[in-house]
Amino acid sequence: MNWGMKNRLSQLIQPDGHCFFLPIDHGYFQGPTTCLERPGETIKPLLPYCDALFVTRGILRAAVDPGNTKPVILRVSGGTSVIGKDLANEAITTSIEEIIRLNATAVGISIFVGSDYEHESLTNLGDLVNVCEDYSIPVMAVTAVGKELEKRNARYLALCCRIAAELGARVVKTYWCEDFDRITNGCPVPVVMAGGPKCETELEVFEFVYDGMQKGAVGVNLGRNVWQNPHPVAMARALRSVIHENYTAKEAYDLFNSLK
Repeated sequence: MNWGMKNRLSQLIQPDGHCFFLPIDHGYFQGPTTCLERPGETIKPLLPYCDALFVTRGILRAAVDPGNTKPVILRVSGGTSVIGKDLANEAITTSIEEIIRLNATAVGISIFVGSDYEHESLTNLGDLVNVCEDYSIPVMAVTAVGKELEKRNARYLALCCRIAAELGARVVKTYWCEDFDRITNGCPVPVVMAGGPKCETELEVFEFVYDGMQKGAVGVNLGRNVWQNPHPVAMARALRSVIHENYTAKEAYDLFNSLK
């Protein structure tokens, strides 16, 4: 691995080997998401607790302060919406020139294994890796499932993550599930956990994050479970305690309650 790639990955994955990514890219397919109508205001108090932002170029340019931000993982796939026929029918939407202009530390792209657009999304990943490796920009593959939430099991997600790594992704984002170590044991690159739908309780979030970390995840990429919480700063601080300070789920929950 060359110096540039090592440098960019070191900005994302901290010296303890862990990371807390904050995604605010949801609007690229679902519009003005609740609590993310004004993304710049939403993230401002949360920046001290996250290690990187996952964001589209439009929101980065319009709402993120270039003088006060964290490393950027740029969402570069899209082309579908929640009211469209199939969320899996994505394309690469951002050029390498734009990625460089925006000083992105990494880029992110979704893959839809098992969908009607499996081939297109996987070749999108391969094409993106081919281009980004020339500039030492790491690619994060997102194992998306569209609206088919029942696919979130270890067998399916392990398949997705391994394929993403085989095609050259430097980091893979996937959903937490039971037997999460089946995923991490079969994936030779760092795995970060997605949050998925908003959990019912804060303790539920801390429990799945703790479990995943114990089973090999290097961190999380959590959005809605943070900024849709009534106490987002307390939530971010407590999540950071699990990721970077080895808190248990119960200890993080107690910290959350003391801060909210």
